[in-house]
Amino acid sequence: MLNIVVLVSGGGTNLQAVIDGIEAGWITNTRIAGVISNNRGAYALERARRYGIENRCISPRDYQTRMEFNRQLSEAVDEMQPDLIVLAGFLVVIPEQMIVKYCNRIINIHPSLIPAFCGSGYYGLKVHEAALARGVRIVGATVHFVDEGTDTGPIILQKAVAVKPGDTPEVLQQRVMAEAEQQILPQAIDLIANGRVTVENGKVNLDL
Repeated sequence: MLNIVVLVSGGGTNLQAVIDGIEAGWITNTRIAGVISNNRGAYALERARRYGIENRCISPRDYQTRMEFNRQLSEAVDEMQPDLIVLAGFLVVIPEQMIVKYCNRIINIHPSLIPAFCGSGYYGLKVHEAALARGVRIVGATVHFVDEGTDTGPIILQKAVAVKPGDTPEVLQQRVMAEAEQQILPQAIDLIANGRVTVENGKVNLDL
């Protein structure tokens, strides 16, 4: 059984997709050990409570230094004993010591087809604003392992989504969530839970 800890900053729509995936059997051999948010008002914490999932808020605002916050976050994650850490819209930089400890055991969902519209400054609605400003016809989402860079880890899955005439950043964001993020994140977790993902020489091998 794969124990996962989900880190999330906002509403938790991707968390909900994971919860639904487990309940429906799309994600097998997996349980959510806990949910952690940096935002006390995050609806994701309410989603966790509704399903009886352990949940905690650990906010940088509650600590005098970033080092202390990093220590508290790392300890909270360790206490939940995850086999896999899932970043589902977590808008906080992961401490380097956590990345090292959980090498190839942290995954992130990013709302673009990496390497497009990724890296520092590209998160949330900003990704979709940049895509529309550039005039691209195809966008999408990527699930990747987390390394010390920003959106630079090995890619696990990607799914493309068409841009439609008249799209606003908000409309495009919702479509990418529904048609890509909420499909490939559960799929990636299921593949990992069943030993069908390996990393070799910085690239992912999938047993599909």
